[in-house]
Amino acid sequence: MTRYDTSRSGRRLVKVASVLAAFALVAGACGDDDDDEAEDTAPAATDAPDDEEPEETAPPATEAPDDDMDEDEPEETAPPATEAPDDDMDASAASFVSTQFAPVEEGEVFRTILDPAGIDFTPSEEGDAITQILAGAGAIDVLGALHGTFPPLADENAMTNMIDVLDDLSADREFAESFVQAGLLGTEDFLYYVPWMQATYIMAAHNDALAYLPDGADIDALTWEQYGDWCQAILDGEGQPLCGLPVAGLFHRFLEGYMWPSFTGGMVSEFRSAEAVDMLTWARDSLWPTINPESINYDFMQEPLQSGEVWVAFDHVARLIDAFSNDPDTFVGFPTPAGAAGRGFMPVIVGLGIPADSSNPEAAEAVIEYLTRPDTQAQVLSELAFFPVVGGVDTSALPAGVAIEAAAVDKLANSPDAIAALLPVGLGERGGEINDIFRAAFSRVVLDGEDIATVLNEEGDRLQALLNETGAPCWAPDPASDGPCVVNPAG
Repeated sequence: MTRYDTSRSGRRLVKVASVLAAFALVAGACGDDDDDEAEDTAPAATDAPDDEEPEETAPPATEAPDDDMDEDEPEETAPPATEAPDDDMDASAASFVSTQFAPVEEGEVFRTILDPAGIDFTPSEEGDAITQILAGAGAIDVLGALHGTFPPLADENAMTNMIDVLDDLSADREFAESFVQAGLLGTEDFLYYVPWMQATYIMAAHNDALAYLPDGADIDALTWEQYGDWCQAILDGEGQPLCGLPVAGLFHRFLEGYMWPSFTGGMVSEFRSAEAVDMLTWARDSLWPTINPESINYDFMQEPLQSGEVWVAFDHVARLIDAFSNDPDTFVGFPTPAGAAGRGFMPVIVGLGIPADSSNPEAAEAVIEYLTRPDTQAQVLSELAFFPVVGGVDTSALPAGVAIEAAAVDKLANSPDAIAALLPVGLGERGGEINDIFRAAFSRVVLDGEDIATVLNEEGDRLQALLNETGAPCWAPDPASDGPCVVNPAG
């Protein structure tokens, strides 16, 4: 039986280097056959989202996110149906609550994956799940949720230590070490969740857009400035703005995990820095005029991509998968652009935990056993675009759309300038407030034309109050902190 060393001292909640290494390792397995870095797992990712979120909705594995799948993929490309657990534990007896796959279409697909084991699930908002567990009624046997959902539960000693469960599972499957470390939440020997799946966000473009790429630009190593120039060239050439952003969807992840880290090197600490001022100035004056104005109504970008309203888009992999799957010869996937500080990206980790007051922990363990089987993980990858966290997943016959996303994620994770920006941690039921702050900063400046310095100072004060009141320490890419994370003064 494989056992994980949980005795190392000084372990941070998640080491950025560790996340990057594991992310690249996972992504490599879906890459070319010659990729020497592919050891054991398929590409990384969801927020779908909770948003994902896997906000985080792949690559796709991966924020959550609530992310999407393709119902029309040929049957022969899907992995064989998984079998029900063959031990004496009845997984169907467990009350399984998940913050992922809440949208109706995703939920239907997920239930077909659960059916062979007789398992059902109840979708839930993060705050509702936390409240229900902390109420102590024993109504939830197993919780599937984003990494950031678990710290407030850990603070109240509301979860079971999953070390023994992981050890049992590791007898016949291998988990990516860095994701196991993430589940320790900074402790040495208390595992709050078993890794379940992962996702992230990438770019997509119609082939017709490629003719407008700036001279000398490498689509796999774009800068944000080049991206803006590309959108302007499309506008000039086609007479209409054909770049799009999911402003009605997971746009807060775009700001938190991509824009702020790429331009400032941080998410929270540099929120109102001089670099943030420059970024919002560029977004207001150069980028937004090239964005399709219908972006304020876009939730999933796969729809405007397929309709032709948009040629270039950013979104969670699970919210792009239909475009890639339905017409893989028309669309290309590629890494998100880089700013002066690096190439920000947001790996989304989803875990499975058992509340301490679970009334049926054995059935809960059976659910976790089923969901972490390589063949079950292959189905989730193929049909829901969330990527595996265990080895032994067969990726040799991935659907075309998933393969496109996997290649993009591989390039993103292996970019030498990549900056891993984790989903916000430690905010508990108030996690949605940080999303509102980032959205407000963008909207007030870019959409409403308010003074940038004033907006950043005011929203920065709101952010600092949120951190102080929740006691949330910094998370990557911001440096570790003793006590609440600090939003630095304006630069």
